[in-house]
Amino acid sequence: MEHENVIGAFSEADAARLSGLSVGQLRSWDRKGFISPSFAEDNRRLPYSRVYSFRDIVSLRVLGQLRNTYKVPLQHLRKVSDNLSHLGDSKWTSATLYVLGKKVVFTDPRSDKRVEVVSGQRVFDIPLRVVISDTKKAVADLNKRGTDALGQVVHGKFVLQNEPVFEGTRIPVSTVIHYLDLGFSPEEVLEEFPDLTLVDVEAARSLGNGQTAA
Repeated sequence: MEHENVIGAFSEADAARLSGLSVGQLRSWDRKGFISPSFAEDNRRLPYSRVYSFRDIVSLRVLGQLRNTYKVPLQHLRKVSDNLSHLGDSKWTSATLYVLGKKVVFTDPRSDKRVEVVSGQRVFDIPLRVVISDTKKAVADLNKRGTDALGQVVHGKFVLQNEPVFEGTRIPVSTVIHYLDLGFSPEEVLEEFPDLTLVDVEAARSLGNGQTAA
């Protein structure tokens, strides 16, 4: 599928923002074994012990609509999950899902037939490609840098063992300092890292000179 090559690592807070689910729901579903993050520590009490992939986020957005928007009972979603288990990890993203009343029906990709006959009741469609597209947009919006992030340095949660990065990016500050030490001009650095600004480069220069970032 088109999202298979999308690489992403999202914290629990990011997953909640992107999916529309609460952190409490995410943790509850993880504890119950309903849907867990792709990257997780055995000890969930450790910091950043739950890391979600892009596919996880797409699945959570689908489940968020089914559970929170269309009020499909969790018990029913569990049964749906069991019935779709033959689809593996992509069970929530490889079929077009519908809601009939408060029950889920879907088009089986093996037979191209719905597994449940739809009566005269209204059927709500959750088109998968729209979900994937919307998720990509949501991720892009999440990664947009506000003006208050320019020149700010933070510790990256999933970058080089918590190495300092520029806020709103995954670019290590040490890499920019290295380029400056090699004689690259600020403009040349920006050609290498178009997500940065002159403010970021000057912050790196200050840190490289032993000063404290603003």
